[in-house]
Amino acid sequence: MATRTDAPTRREQILKEAARLFAERGFHGVGVDEIGAAVGISGPGLYRHFPGKDAMLAELLVGISGQLLTGAKRRLAEADGGSAEVVLDSLIEGHIDFAIDDRPLITLHDRELDRLRDSDRKLVRQLQRQYVELWVEVVREIYPALTEPAARSAVHSVFGLLNSTPHLARPGSVPGRTTTAALLHRMARGAFAAAGA
Repeated sequence: MATRTDAPTRREQILKEAARLFAERGFHGVGVDEIGAAVGISGPGLYRHFPGKDAMLAELLVGISGQLLTGAKRRLAEADGGSAEVVLDSLIEGHIDFAIDDRPLITLHDRELDRLRDSDRKLVRQLQRQYVELWVEVVREIYPALTEPAARSAVHSVFGLLNSTPHLARPGSVPGRTTTAALLHRMARGAFAAAGA
């Protein structure tokens, strides 16, 4: 996710450009030669890193689901018994970082998840369920009157709100990153408060 400061590996560069191109033109609208050109290698050179486009797509979608879950677990561990309010704010911040910084992956997930092999799609769904359940536990600690199904619905609704960032207007016509992140955070907390009222 966006917190890395070291230079990306060639494999990471390929995945980043593949995500961008797939999001812009669709999985079938992009060839390996175009992905290779975007990172300065020949299309066939990509096969030293990936067996094909399907493998890139799987690594992108399984990878981001795993990163979100790992990041949420890390945030919970870092809270180390802190208040549920602080934990929820941290979870929201982490998801906002993803939603703003990895917008092509949101588009890719929405459009191309069904193209994954069954085993990869099931793994994505399993990772996502675990991620949701971490949130549900924290939300119910803050709003104990919420039933599990209601808390789960609220979490999914907040994800829908946060994951709407690819539909924002062109870059430059919306507030800067800091302002957008703060707005999304307030809206997410407001949605949970409304659900728990």
